[in-house]
Amino acid sequence: MNSSFDIYEMVTNLIIERLEKGVIPWQMPWKAETGLPQNMVYRKVYRGFNFWLLLTVADKFGSPFFLTFNQVKELGGHVLKGEKGFPVVFWKILEKEEKDGSIDQVPFLRYYTVFNLKQTGGIDESKIPSSEAYDHDFDPIAQAERLIECWSDCPEIRLNQSHAFYSPSEDYIGMPNPRTFFQDEQFYAVLFHEATHGVGHVSRTGRHEKLLNHKSGSRDMEELVAEMGAAYLCYITGIQNNATIDNSAAYIKSWIGKFKEDKKMLLTASSMAQKAVDYILDHQVNPNRPASTKQAGKLAEAV
Repeated sequence: MNSSFDIYEMVTNLIIERLEKGVIPWQMPWKAETGLPQNMVYRKVYRGFNFWLLLTVADKFGSPFFLTFNQVKELGGHVLKGEKGFPVVFWKILEKEEKDGSIDQVPFLRYYTVFNLKQTGGIDESKIPSSEAYDHDFDPIAQAERLIECWSDCPEIRLNQSHAFYSPSEDYIGMPNPRTFFQDEQFYAVLFHEATHGVGHVSRTGRHEKLLNHKSGSRDMEELVAEMGAAYLCYITGIQNNATIDNSAAYIKSWIGKFKEDKKMLLTASSMAQKAVDYILDHQVNPNRPASTKQAGKLAEAV
């Protein structure tokens, strides 16, 4: 098994490959018919970095289902010749005895390989779950509004500001008038970005304290967390966020440079973004979540 450093480098390179092709995983305009990436046997949606990596794969193959090599065999199938799998990373906790006799728990990053269902053959169709979108009356803008309205400790939202921002010192979100946005989806995508910043307040997850109050380059990390968190919230509320996507060459080149400088940035940011989204979903005063968030709640154990 490779060292943790090798795994960080491996997963970072996978995302860099996508960026070099013009694909920004946390800002891709997802297809409505492609569901959340999940293990087909356990029907658990992947979390954190695994979500973003496998989301692009699911979109490419047209199937949200993934299986390990052994799961494919147990279902009577086989991996098609020449197909390469994709890593799913997870933390394994090892116990280390210190000199004083105390036990210290040390997290080690590990990974295993999964294959998309479309990379396999021979699996009985009766064993494959339906992935068709549920056809029903769905208003994504109402769902987006409700997600914020039902957030029990949501920061105060002050409209009619000159630009969008989050104030950590006063714990409030500033937003321009909704009518100034070209599309409603843009307003909520920006609001979700600032809301993800707000989750980091010391009264919530305390992420800002961990990032040294955005000093020493950690501002880049915080911005990536907010981008990923906003993209996830757009997805689970049904917003097609392609209107707000920035896939300019300068933008992509900037992130490629940052990831090459810090191999841990992607995994750390995606983990923090997942925690921010979990926090908002777990602090809904109305238990009747949007249908799509119920699926997002089926979370895999891997990060």
